[in-house]
Amino acid sequence: MALLHDATLVPSKRELIAAWLPGQPWAEGLPELRPFGSYRIDDPDGEVGVEGILLRSADGSTVVHVPLTYRAAPLEGAEAHLVGTTEHSVLGTRWVYDATGDPLFAAVVADTIATAATGAEEYFEQDGEKVTREPTVQVAGSSGGPGEVVVVRVVGEDPECEAVLAGSWDGGSGILAALRTA
Repeated sequence: MALLHDATLVPSKRELIAAWLPGQPWAEGLPELRPFGSYRIDDPDGEVGVEGILLRSADGSTVVHVPLTYRAAPLEGAEAHLVGTTEHSVLGTRWVYDATGDPLFAAVVADTIATAATGAEEYFEQDGEKVTREPTVQVAGSSGGPGEVVVVRVVGEDPECEAVLAGSWDGGSGILAALRTA
């Protein structure tokens, strides 16, 4: 379960992605993109936030997948994958990483694919009650594995793998990650 906080982030996720994305070699030549949906996958220890954010072009022809992890402390050895830091009004300073450089992301996505699991249930607390909400992107693993996690950055590109993490959202669907076997 993913507990969502009614919080302010400075800078926001959108601002962090907007500053980071143009410097990524795989993003070269992409049109202007805006976030439209996201999914979460549970960290079994409940310590690291794991979220995939989808962005699309104004005409809807391009959808980009940006998986992120949120940590309470820097991840040793992952400096090259740091998107930035943000001040979370509830949790304090969070280190935001391109999840492709975070071993926890690889582990939870591999497990989600291999076990044909789905994304995390999202909820928040309101007046002491747990209130769930539907994620804007639904994800599900196909089963299979073991293998190396391959992230699909531009949705529609074929990872040429049978074991996949598929996503669906209002008006679309696509493969977001896969397990590449040796």
